[in-house]
Amino acid sequence: MAMLLLPVLAKAQFSISGTVSEKSNKTLSGASVRLKNKATGMTTDGEGKYRFNNLKAGNYILSTSYIGYQTIEKSIKLSSDEVVDFTLTLSTFLADEVIVRATRANEKSATTYKNIDKAEIERNNFGQDLPFILSNTPGVVVTSDAGAGVGYTGIRIRGSDASRVNVTINGIPYNDSESQGIFWVNMPDFASSVDNIQIQRGVGTSTNGAGAFGGSLNIQTSAPSEIAYAELNNTFGSFNTLKNTVKLGTGLIDNKWSFDGRLSRVISDGFVDRGASNLKSYFLSGAYYGKTDLLRINVFSGTEKTYQAWNGVPEAKLRGDLEGLKQHYENNLGYLYNTTADSLNLFNSDNRKYNQFLYKDQNDNYAQNHYQALYAKQFSEKLSFNGALHYTDGKGYFEEYKNAQKFAKYGLPVANVGGVDVTKTDLIRRRWLDNDFYGLTYAFNYNPQSDLNFTLGGAYNQYRGKHFGEIIWAQYASTSTNDYHYYDGKGNKNDFNSYAKVNYSPVTQLSLFADLQYRNVKYDITGMDKNRNPLDFHNNYNFFNPKFGATYFLGEQSNLYASFSVANKEPNRDDFTNLKIGLPVPKPERLNNIEAGYRIKNSDFSAGVNIYGMFYKDQLIFTGEVNDGGDPYRQNVDKSSRMGIELDASYIISPKFAINANAALSRNKIKNYIDYVTEYDANFDFVKVQATNYANPDISFSPNTVLFGELVYKPLAGFAVALQSKYVSKQYMDNTQNENRKLNAYWVNNARLGYDFSLKGIKNINIGLLANNILNKKYESNGYTYSSIYPWGTVTENFYFPQAGTNFLLSLNLKF
Repeated sequence: MAMLLLPVLAKAQFSISGTVSEKSNKTLSGASVRLKNKATGMTTDGEGKYRFNNLKAGNYILSTSYIGYQTIEKSIKLSSDEVVDFTLTLSTFLADEVIVRATRANEKSATTYKNIDKAEIERNNFGQDLPFILSNTPGVVVTSDAGAGVGYTGIRIRGSDASRVNVTINGIPYNDSESQGIFWVNMPDFASSVDNIQIQRGVGTSTNGAGAFGGSLNIQTSAPSEIAYAELNNTFGSFNTLKNTVKLGTGLIDNKWSFDGRLSRVISDGFVDRGASNLKSYFLSGAYYGKTDLLRINVFSGTEKTYQAWNGVPEAKLRGDLEGLKQHYENNLGYLYNTTADSLNLFNSDNRKYNQFLYKDQNDNYAQNHYQALYAKQFSEKLSFNGALHYTDGKGYFEEYKNAQKFAKYGLPVANVGGVDVTKTDLIRRRWLDNDFYGLTYAFNYNPQSDLNFTLGGAYNQYRGKHFGEIIWAQYASTSTNDYHYYDGKGNKNDFNSYAKVNYSPVTQLSLFADLQYRNVKYDITGMDKNRNPLDFHNNYNFFNPKFGATYFLGEQSNLYASFSVANKEPNRDDFTNLKIGLPVPKPERLNNIEAGYRIKNSDFSAGVNIYGMFYKDQLIFTGEVNDGGDPYRQNVDKSSRMGIELDASYIISPKFAINANAALSRNKIKNYIDYVTEYDANFDFVKVQATNYANPDISFSPNTVLFGELVYKPLAGFAVALQSKYVSKQYMDNTQNENRKLNAYWVNNARLGYDFSLKGIKNINIGLLANNILNKKYESNGYTYSSIYPWGTVTENFYFPQAGTNFLLSLNLKF
């Protein structure tokens, strides 16, 4: 912390300051000003002013840009304080940034956010899923089922899981409409087609799609290069991980057209046994740029085949507790374990790499195709429009081998074999999802004067999902046929929202904003669930989500902000399909979010501190009980909260050294929690449910401390070394705050090396090395728990997802 404060105390050398305006002398607030040769920058304040301090004498290249205006660069030989003003002219074509402007936060939004640019994404892109590229941002915790960042991965922001994180791609919703989760495995190597990402923590600004209860990720895909290019990006590393990417682009043709494409594959054996992934994707984009029009068509797809590793490792196996493992095996005979092979695998495999599944085709298979038509129009200097049409087609299944299944469970009569009735059979089943998602988004932006801005936007989207199950093989076939569906269910969802935003600056130093959103969700769940229970739920939700805030500029480099926001969120599909008999239909959740903070930024130093309070009504949380199919129950709790402080800072110490650091400290509580545990008799038949009250326990999977630090060393031109360190405090796996049901705290250190140079015929060659977990820390980043009561006592089962020890990824990237 003392090192971070050094620039505040240091005496300045020279400065570059000035104002950015347009030809009519109207100043441009929020314009980007960068010192290109120092790789640092800032945005102009409410008066269009900027200032870089603590600059040594020398030559600098100053670049200024603003949406809809031509970029200007100026070379400066600095030997004293300089004042450099910029006058921007309207661009001959619209910039792609207009596509996401309506749902993005800026310095006037009084919102807690962090922008990640293309250069940072490229530095960290070694083929792992997108959450691992974002893992070093404040309050973020990531996990991987296979243990190495490829395959099924997850992200939590402020302790909120992926179903509470809103994700949009070019303003178009990406969250699955029913689970509201994010399946990054369906979009492998997507980071290679991303230009920038904005992470908003908390409710954030109004956007499209799922409610943001922990944060939102606003992703913009790549903008065109001005010149033609080709890239070959390759990564090879531990666990036979391999990434191959080919990128091509025409650059701007006649200053009006551009075409870009990418083809990728990512394969990995995974750290966990049989945790393999085979992922393929492509991205195609074509755009037309007029003086006042922009039309872009994106088509991208992802196909994944991933061996299932989602059951985790039993605690006794992970700890090497042989007696506990024997007891675990006996407790789960006929449920998790059935065959001699199961027993040998459980007792003889590597403790940390153990995977329960042995069937060779125990795979998850899914393909998803996206189609986007994006259009923007600049009617005048004051009025603009952007909108999109989109369609997503997804279809896939997961396959699994099941022992000794009752025919009745699949709606089939008993089989007669040699005159003997057989009630059970081994079988192979597939559970399918076939879904379509389509709709439109729109936004009008009106800027009548420099101190006033209006935005009117929204979206209407429809989702149509089919859920069904098939039996593709059985030891005894009964009357089943290849086209027999043992269950069929549907999920139909219509989602409409409209928002109005206004920014107003009554005085130069003060910016006020209001953001009002109305959202209507109509969600019908019908048919039969996977356990053949009837489904007949018809829900209609009307949500009003107001947001208000203010930003006060203390000067050219710093500001204070505060905001109050409301968010509402509908229950997930599983909250209905796993609904416990006798309990009321789940209610929607409500969140009141308070944010307040301070930001400062100059040429060498930037920092932000933010305090927040998130107060929930009827939050849906896991109860600790599971149903007969092993699915966890969730139910509403009356009151719960998250409160904390976040710090984020970076400091360029010298041309060779820089440090980046962030911290998230929080308190996450449920006011009153009821834990439910099912009691069974000696024959494993249901007896009753026992309830236990807990006062003020921690919310599960919510660490109270998340810290990150990075030291960057650049000993020579083109070469950089980064040492990264991350600490995550303990997390409870349920809401009882039981020390026997937790993830231990962990501290992981990584190193990243990069070297850029060029050869004749090759524009840039980049050699990169990512060394993960260099101290070989044994840790688990995710898990789950459940308990049952029997005449002989209470049995609690804990399962964990171990992460890989020391491992490496080596990349070679060529740009032409």
